[in-house]
Amino acid sequence: MKAMRILLATLVAAGLWGTSATAQQSPAELYGDLFRRVQIEHVFDDGKTFVDARPRRAPAEIMADYARQQPRDRAALRTFVLANFIVPGANDRQATDLREHIRTLWPTLVRHPVAARPGSSALPLPAPFVVPGGRFREMYYWDSYFTMLGLAKDRQQPMIESMLADFVSVIERYGHIPNGMRTYYLSRSQPPFFALMLDLSEAKGSTLAAQRLAALRREHAFWMRGAACITPDGACERVVRMPDGSLLNRYWDDKDTPRDESYAEDVATAAADRTRPAAVVQRHLRAGAESGWDFSARWLRDPAVLASVRTTDIVPVDLNSLMLAMEQRIAARCRAAKDQGCTAEFTAQAQRRKAAIDRYLWVPGEARYADWDRIAGRPTPVVSAAALYPLFVGAASPEQARATAATARRKLLAPGGLRTTTLRTGQQWDSPNGWAPLQWIAIDGLTRYGEKELAREIARRWIGTVATAYAETGKMLEKYDVEEHRPGGGGEYPLQDGFGWTNGVVSAILERYPDLSTEKVRPTR
Repeated sequence: MKAMRILLATLVAAGLWGTSATAQQSPAELYGDLFRRVQIEHVFDDGKTFVDARPRRAPAEIMADYARQQPRDRAALRTFVLANFIVPGANDRQATDLREHIRTLWPTLVRHPVAARPGSSALPLPAPFVVPGGRFREMYYWDSYFTMLGLAKDRQQPMIESMLADFVSVIERYGHIPNGMRTYYLSRSQPPFFALMLDLSEAKGSTLAAQRLAALRREHAFWMRGAACITPDGACERVVRMPDGSLLNRYWDDKDTPRDESYAEDVATAAADRTRPAAVVQRHLRAGAESGWDFSARWLRDPAVLASVRTTDIVPVDLNSLMLAMEQRIAARCRAAKDQGCTAEFTAQAQRRKAAIDRYLWVPGEARYADWDRIAGRPTPVVSAAALYPLFVGAASPEQARATAATARRKLLAPGGLRTTTLRTGQQWDSPNGWAPLQWIAIDGLTRYGEKELAREIARRWIGTVATAYAETGKMLEKYDVEEHRPGGGGEYPLQDGFGWTNGVVSAILERYPDLSTEKVRPTR
């Protein structure tokens, strides 16, 4: 292993990848034990297939990963080869199951470090990362957590650490993690999963721990910055003062202009509302983009009219659940660092937030968690999958969890997985669409509280939908219609494939429920 690292470093330093250092070696000489196993174990029917394959990256990198992973059987060996080589006639073949297909997809979604270039909108990044796919050709914030779940299950831990290094880097430079790694995303963030991403790390060391804690505290300060400027209307930036004086958070954007990436659409939407200044509508649209739910009935005064968007008027249950998780983890990391003042401060903040969530975002008469309408002073009527977030972060009581599970089964469970909301609006974050991250939030949250039967049923139905669409299209998709077991629709752009978070969640589900990858998953009607 050490010798392989030395070889890799030598090739990279000398710039010899692709030159005479490797060009005159035969595949047997170049790939050694990997070559021998592929040929002896008849991974391909024709012995000429592998020797005509082209490596996707430097041979030394491939051999270093081969030495580390040591594929245990013929199936694992084939997966490794297809992920690392362009094999004549083989890579075009549809994979035998979803896990194999996903493992072959990871390398196609990896991007190299990004250098600063004059005139480019791409933010510099110091380490390799994984993109969602399709039009999403840069790293995105909350997508990456669900992508990392799959990377962890598929033994791609170095890539997780690499992406965490990128996120720390952008926090240190910009004070927060932007929506995506482009200059036009810098005015907003996305659902704050960084604290939970750190739970997936296996890296050790006091210096690294201190750096990550500093980054986490700085991200928290970004979200709470508005506490210093709350106006008489009870809010500033991403902070809202609730009726009892407690502080919760909302989605926001520092700009109130049309989004660069959706300029024409935002101009048209703002023009359609003649009751408010364009800047007000555009701020709400941008805040909806920060939520990740762009767009949904959760943010609309009239569910049928996008121009009625009012995102900053809503105190969301998912955001505040994630803020609670962040505060709890900061307190734990401060405790590990023996910083008593920090530990006490963030423990108290988490306790106050938990009490406010219970008071304002739990609706006992309807047995559900809800978003809060700060203008009307009451919970919103929209039933959504965001209600499962308190279970996911452990913020619910056993009684609240049981009630939430019953409501989810009754109102959100569709034939093909979990509905996003119960409303059909034409927006992509409403029915009939289901999204991978929300399936996982529900599955993991319900499992945490012992609702294992419902968790598995959501997983079974979701995998059935993904498998059905994959059989028909050969692709992993961004979103799905969970009513009809088919590709999803709606939104501002065409359906995208790739797809990072779907890959990650499917891998995580099949790791938890391995029988779902072998049983015949039939659509539920």
